[in-house]
Amino acid sequence: MTELIALDVGGTHARFARVTIGDDGAIHLGEPVTLKTSEHVSLPTAWEHYAEIAGGNLPANAVIAIAAPVGGEMVQMTNNTWSFRTDRIADDLRVERLTLINDFGAVAHAAARAAPEDFVHIAGPDVPLPAEGTISVIGAGTGLGVAHFHRYGDYYHVQSTEGGHIDFAPVDAIDDMLLAELRKKHRRVSLERVVSGPGIIEIRQILGRIEKRTLTDLDDKAIWQLGLSGEDALCRAAVERFCQSLGSACGDFVLGQGASGLVLAGGLGQRLRDILPTCGFAERFRYKGRYERMMEGIPIRMITHPQPGLFGAAAAFARQHLA
Repeated sequence: MTELIALDVGGTHARFARVTIGDDGAIHLGEPVTLKTSEHVSLPTAWEHYAEIAGGNLPANAVIAIAAPVGGEMVQMTNNTWSFRTDRIADDLRVERLTLINDFGAVAHAAARAAPEDFVHIAGPDVPLPAEGTISVIGAGTGLGVAHFHRYGDYYHVQSTEGGHIDFAPVDAIDDMLLAELRKKHRRVSLERVVSGPGIIEIRQILGRIEKRTLTDLDDKAIWQLGLSGEDALCRAAVERFCQSLGSACGDFVLGQGASGLVLAGGLGQRLRDILPTCGFAERFRYKGRYERMMEGIPIRMITHPQPGLFGAAAAFARQHLA
């Protein structure tokens, strides 16, 4: 049996959990502790805070899933100010064995290892994910997470990516307006400027302009709340438009990664679970010209595991140190 601390660091929250990995490879997560990244100046100070909450005596093993590329000497987060040197962070945290992984790479590990009951059908054929081949893993939150894994029978390999930072590709006239507006603010318009939680602000503004409305300023949290509840018709239209853009992006990644299945995840995923099947997501996912028939055959499922980042991070640690 192996004990470790799993840490899932996103742009807004850092989630910690004590994990036990049995001799049979089974992963057991303790109760997570969530800290706000904005309230801590660095990863080590957040780690110290968690140690105080946990009562000290932390295991000498850790895995960090973080919303940033992890292949170089430095890790610099995209959506907050944390950074650290990869050759020093184990000493800074006082751990002996450490795994570093991109946060959505961790979610891909979770999708590869989760039980069938940890998924729900969203669109496409209502069948299990393929037992072999590539599966795309996409999720919107503070940013846009993109990864994939390839199954070879009982073995799988995860590939993390920074796909959320590819160019935004318009599909229709409203997308054209959205791109034109974003170009006034950004030298280059990446996909996650639209397909992420904060992107809903720009979408609402464009829809309001089409209707010649004078809009009051709302932050993204308020727009999501009003739109998902149906309290505000324009916010609801913005949410549906967001889902369509998400569908287009997911279809592009499935084509680009040669995938035969799609897993949706991310902080917004669970909130969109009920609206995705009816908002135009599936239609935009399939809308790929000569490949529309092929796209109709792709199963799309949502992972419902309560902590996929932590679970997947523990799976990545097991793959590196216990295999």
